[in-house]
Amino acid sequence: MKAAIIEKYGKDVPLIVTEQPMPAVGEHDVLVEIHAASLNPIDYKIKEGKVKLLLSYKFPLILGNDFSGVVVKVGQRVNAFKPGDEVYGRPRKSRIGTLAEFIAVHEDDISLKPHNLSFEEAASIPLVGLTTYQAFSDILKLQKGQKILIHAGSGGVGTFAIQLAKWMGAFVATTASDKGYDLVKSMGADLIINYRKENFEEKLTGYDAVFDTLGGTALEKSFRILKPGGQIVSVSGMPNARFGREAQLGWMKTAVLSLVSRKLAALEKKTRTKYHFLFMKSSGAQLRIIKELIEQGHIKPVIDKVFHLKDAGQALHYLESGSAKGKVIVKIK
Repeated sequence: MKAAIIEKYGKDVPLIVTEQPMPAVGEHDVLVEIHAASLNPIDYKIKEGKVKLLLSYKFPLILGNDFSGVVVKVGQRVNAFKPGDEVYGRPRKSRIGTLAEFIAVHEDDISLKPHNLSFEEAASIPLVGLTTYQAFSDILKLQKGQKILIHAGSGGVGTFAIQLAKWMGAFVATTASDKGYDLVKSMGADLIINYRKENFEEKLTGYDAVFDTLGGTALEKSFRILKPGGQIVSVSGMPNARFGREAQLGWMKTAVLSLVSRKLAALEKKTRTKYHFLFMKSSGAQLRIIKELIEQGHIKPVIDKVFHLKDAGQALHYLESGSAKGKVIVKIK
């Protein structure tokens, strides 16, 4: 099968489209012919070796973290799916590789795809959908009437997050440029901060939550807008000791995370707030919930560009440029 691989870590390492062996299918696995995959920041972070502390892979490594496609074979103990089913999913972190013509994925990690979406649209959903759902429902327990700041509202995560927060009844502020204003407004954002002209930390106060997709100084400034007891969930900041304990990384890695995240811990203490680092988990059950929301019209996918598999390297460069408004898709079939 054709697949897009890297042979080592590095920012300038090329993404090569080459022939790779067909994946083995375990007794609880589903073999899917992939029609489309989407790209996410985790893809170039993996490629550059930035998450080696948390994830360890062997080479050659097929990149890609979410997909849609058609089931072609099921393992002996699979009962929930059958050949011909149209599915979408996010394989567990140890089994990534969706920039390929086929993938073997555990049955617990997939769902039937929303019937009202194309394969390209469905592929845009799993990673951003699960990330946002776990942030809002599992960690923040976002309530109707609460105020949340969603950074980078016109990005792949942001466009989904605005729609989910509005469905949950929250007041949503977001950051965007002039080019992204109309898009985030159409998603339902209540207050839009033009980050090129305004400082969000000077405009907002008394917020219950922040959903951070940027990290760095934007994350640090986000503590200023929270009320006491407020919470930040970040997918781009530094993992902290709390994450190390919850992920059972062991005392040594947890101690390292405690050391490197001490500035965030100090900000937590100063502002009487709580910081969470989110490393999303695969979940077919949650994808089924998201499927229902999409089919009911509460959430719509936002796609910026569609590339073909042979241009996967170009697609990854485009995503990393920060220019995308919505998701970047790689069409495979």
